[in-house]
Amino acid sequence: MYVILDIETTGGKYNEEGITEIAIHRFDGHEVVDQFISLINPEKEIQPFVVNLTGINNKMLRTAPKFYEVAKRIVEITSDAVIVAHNAQFDYRILRTEFRRLGFNFERKTLCTVDLSKKLIPDQDSYSLGKLVRSLGIPVSDRHRANGDALATLKLFKLLLSKDNDKSIVKEITKAATLGELSPTQLDIVEQLPSIRGVYYMHNKDGEIIFLGNSGNIKKRVNQHFTNDGSKARKIQKETKTVTFERTGSELVALLKENEELQRNKPKYNTYSRRKLFSYGIYKRTNPNGYFSLSTERIKESSDLVATFNSIHAAQNFLYKITEEFQLCDKLNGISQAKTNCSKHTSGLCLGACIQKEETAPYNERVNLALGTYSISNKNMILIDKGRELGEKSGILIKNGVFMGLGFFDLNYQINKLQILETIITPMEDNANTTFLIESHLRKGKIAKIVTL
Repeated sequence: MYVILDIETTGGKYNEEGITEIAIHRFDGHEVVDQFISLINPEKEIQPFVVNLTGINNKMLRTAPKFYEVAKRIVEITSDAVIVAHNAQFDYRILRTEFRRLGFNFERKTLCTVDLSKKLIPDQDSYSLGKLVRSLGIPVSDRHRANGDALATLKLFKLLLSKDNDKSIVKEITKAATLGELSPTQLDIVEQLPSIRGVYYMHNKDGEIIFLGNSGNIKKRVNQHFTNDGSKARKIQKETKTVTFERTGSELVALLKENEELQRNKPKYNTYSRRKLFSYGIYKRTNPNGYFSLSTERIKESSDLVATFNSIHAAQNFLYKITEEFQLCDKLNGISQAKTNCSKHTSGLCLGACIQKEETAPYNERVNLALGTYSISNKNMILIDKGRELGEKSGILIKNGVFMGLGFFDLNYQINKLQILETIITPMEDNANTTFLIESHLRKGKIAKIVTL
């Protein structure tokens, strides 16, 4: 659990500042579950430059609650949570100072979004909150007011969590949360999980990921892990102390994240070797008469491979589909074993390539069009699909036929500006598996929208 925090102060000498406004959003890693926003009477004058910066003046604070009146609420909303702030050292110091004045020792673990941004979004011109969120296309209103800055920090932190493929943030927080505590029962773990699509992570007592997977219903899938019988299942059940998850909305995003994070994290109970997710392919060759012919075969090293599938039936079904859709020849594609012309030529569905009646150039052009329609090869585009919440979309970036990574956005101009798009995208490795996953979804028509760049 996190609390996204921002504080405005009076300014003045070090450790003599007073709080003028505070905004806290309790965030479970997916959505805000509680919030507290309030002006605070600091019982001292505000520095003039701060008034000009924030717009908060002494008159506005006369009837506002004093810090001791909201201290209990702050303790409650931040309990068992990590404080997340932009320049967290400042906000945490101010809070601790105010609580010390009340004779209370306020201690929480902290995360700084400045430090995280430097690690996960390198080479930015500036890491000040205003300039950073502007460069990322993150909207911000009420700049230099506690809630405006807190909401901008929250959106930034969501982006940082999605970019953290190594899961270093979650691992560290999970480890800290379980130190010296009894783990919840498996029933409690399952009860707290949602029935949503995403990637889930099973952690041991040290916070390390021992198993990860993707599912359209995380609650149901984790429950199966805890009820399955078998030696590996029993080991997972024994070692799992907590389960975290990441909402994806999109099935393809979940599959791509799972593929990437298996390689990065190498959980002990996953088969994470670089095995291919596909076993069959369609091969394109040129016959003696100069026509392209397509065939479905088990995967082998060959430059003739043009599409990959996880079963012979999937490969054959796709070949039947494009043969019919693009008026290709059954005989050339091995669907018909006719000795002369294929049966479709008689009915006019084949233009005669099987008996050299159609010229090779237009026929071969249709073959390339059929394959290119469902391929990412040499293309520049972004595949847009469901996001994690209402109003948000996911985006998968392809440049020159190479999978670059994925991200989430809620404003169209974030994807219409390539510089912003490439910054908010979480970079991922392109390989044969990612091409298979993406092209499989293109063939099945599962992509909501395709934008050509």
